[in-house]
Amino acid sequence: MKVESAMVLAAGLGTRLRPITEAKPKALVSLKNRTLIDRALDQLEAVGVARVVVNLHTMSELVRQHLHTREWPRISFSPEPELLDTGGGIAKALPQLGEPFFVVNCDAVWTDEGRSPALLRLARVFDPERHDAVLLLTKTATAIGYEGPGDFLLDPLGRPQWRTERGVAPFLYAGVQLLSHRLFAGEAVARFSIKRLWGRAIEQGRIVAVVHEGAWFDPGTASGLALAEARLVERRSPT
Repeated sequence: MKVESAMVLAAGLGTRLRPITEAKPKALVSLKNRTLIDRALDQLEAVGVARVVVNLHTMSELVRQHLHTREWPRISFSPEPELLDTGGGIAKALPQLGEPFFVVNCDAVWTDEGRSPALLRLARVFDPERHDAVLLLTKTATAIGYEGPGDFLLDPLGRPQWRTERGVAPFLYAGVQLLSHRLFAGEAVARFSIKRLWGRAIEQGRIVAVVHEGAWFDPGTASGLALAEARLVERRSPT
């Protein structure tokens, strides 16, 4: 499955990263001298994605200026004068996206340590006849900088189920997914969370998940960012 387009979610307020995000949007926060949004774009570029839509809200002009000189992948923007949340933001950008398409949170930071990059693993699992979404999950216990209870359980066929309200789950959503336009059938452009559509896909049996094989970091808080800065080991290309 060749995936040529993607969306990077960069419209969030970054409230968990304050006071760092009082002067710059979360997308432009640096981790080891590279902005979070460039890290997301680098991952997409590495697997051959040619076109990326970036949604904008907070300090949007700073993000535009920063990405102006980036030559690849080709970038277009989806402004959100009013925040649309994850589901609504993607729904607004659908006319600019191919089928299927990746969606990456701008603060999703991971390293690929398995045989294939995580993005390619999602593409290989995706079956256009059976799936509307493929999620990348990571192990809750080994997620660096994450302190929550996790999100999902997985059955032997890779089908996710929500954790119970007060339960603890072995896997959490890693901020990376591969989606079909079908997931948004009948949805208007309005403020809503993508989780609602995941729930519908779970009920219909049209969503699967892949467990990440490398390290995963949550730099969405000041403490998580500091941990990522200390523990992220960049992979070096062979010379």
